[in-house]
Amino acid sequence: MDKEEQDKLKKQAAVKAAELVKSGMKLGVGTGSTVALLIDELGRKKEEGLDLDAVVTTSSRSKKQMESYGFHVDDLNAVDQLDLTIDGADRLAANFDGIKGGGGALTMEKNVAINSRKIIWIVDESKVVERLSGFPLPVEVLPVSCEQNFRLFQAEGLNPQWRMAGNERFVTHYGNFIIDLNIDPIPVPSGLADYLDHTVGVVEHGLFLGMCDEAIIAHSNGEIEDRKK
Repeated sequence: MDKEEQDKLKKQAAVKAAELVKSGMKLGVGTGSTVALLIDELGRKKEEGLDLDAVVTTSSRSKKQMESYGFHVDDLNAVDQLDLTIDGADRLAANFDGIKGGGGALTMEKNVAINSRKIIWIVDESKVVERLSGFPLPVEVLPVSCEQNFRLFQAEGLNPQWRMAGNERFVTHYGNFIIDLNIDPIPVPSGLADYLDHTVGVVEHGLFLGMCDEAIIAHSNGEIEDRKK
């Protein structure tokens, strides 16, 4: 599939997702190329009268794009609970578990997701797997103990690798580092998530388990699949 065809499918998936956004909603908006197309469609719908009660974004890029269409973007703290969050994912398993954080915004993405009544992911078929595999698992760690975390992950056989930005370590929005764990496939995602949740120095990880309610999947044959949990 060439880029033009892929972009066409992304656009169709974005339009499908935008149909689920209604006036009066408190909406969470993720980031990524497909979500950017979703925002374009939301901008078009705003001209037709779409009026959102609140908007929270997971990145400054999405925030600027939403604001360019006249939407007011709130801080997450200003909203009790979001009605719906639409985002992308790096991997989507058959049981709707996922890996996110390829762009480095996993902490904000998970905070927005956990405070949403419903979560929809927009993905193309290359992101869909039977079990979580084929993508490094991002783990955001505090600089003060990052070396200890790295050595611990090495000792546990988790094949850690520093996320880099050129010759420097990638720095997250919150001033932390990311260690990517290369485990393929992840044998027991819930067990790994529990281990990381209880590891001092880990801020957040990219295992999004039991969070996604619905997935809009763009297939290379032109089909846009709406898969519900």
